[in-house]
Amino acid sequence: MNKHLKQLIDLSLIDKEIDAFEPQIEEANLQYDALLAAKNSIVNEISTLSQEIKDEQIKKQKNELHLAELSAKLEENSRKSAEIKTEREMKSLQLEEEIAKEQVNFANEEIGRLEKLIDHKKAKISELEVKATEIEGNLVGVKADVDVKLAKIDEDRKVVFGKKETLVGAMNQKGLSFYQKIRRWAKNTTAVPVRNQACMGCYMAISDKVYSEVIKGEEIVTCPHCGRLLYLEPSDDTLSA
Repeated sequence: MNKHLKQLIDLSLIDKEIDAFEPQIEEANLQYDALLAAKNSIVNEISTLSQEIKDEQIKKQKNELHLAELSAKLEENSRKSAEIKTEREMKSLQLEEEIAKEQVNFANEEIGRLEKLIDHKKAKISELEVKATEIEGNLVGVKADVDVKLAKIDEDRKVVFGKKETLVGAMNQKGLSFYQKIRRWAKNTTAVPVRNQACMGCYMAISDKVYSEVIKGEEIVTCPHCGRLLYLEPSDDTLSA
C-alpha cells in the first residue's frame, strides 16, 4: 500500500479513536449528572414550597387580624345592646352581629385550611430534605467513581494524542491538508473501506477502473461520488492477493 495512503488511513482511525472519547466521558458523567439534576430539582421544589408557605402564612395572618377585628366588633355590639332603645336599633344590631358571626366562621375555616396546608407542605419539605441528604451522600461516592473513570480515559486519550502527534509529524503536509479538507465535512468517515465494490461512505458502487486502483493501493484514491478516501480492508486485500 502507498505510504501516504496508509498514513491517511491510520490518521483517520486515530481521529475516530479520539472522537470516541467524548461519548465515553459523557457516559462516565451520566450517573453523577442524573443525581445532581435530581438534587437540584428537589432544592427547587423545596424553594417553591417554602415561598408558598410564606404566602399562606401571610394570608393566615390577615385572616387572624380580620378575626380580631370581628371579635372586637362583636364585643362592642354586646355593649351597645344594653343601650338599645328602639326595635329598629335592635334589628340593625342583630343584622350586624349575624354578618360578623358569618365572617368569623369563614375566617376560622380559612385559618384552619391554611394551617393544614402549611403543615402538609412543611412535612413535604422535611421529606424532600431527607431525599436531598441521601442524594448528597450518593454524589460523593459516584463522584469518586467518575473521577477514576475520567482519569483512565484521560490517560488513554493522551496515548492516542501522542500517536497522532507522531504520525502527523511524519506526514507530507500536502497530504495532511487534503485529509483535513475532507474531514471537515466527512468527520469520522473521511477514509472508508470498499466492500462489494461499493464505497462504505456513500454506499454507491464504484467503477471497475476505480476499484482496480483501490486494489493496487499505489495511489490515493477518492470516491468519484462523495470524495472520501477509499481503501481495502486487510481481509479484502488478502483475498485479492
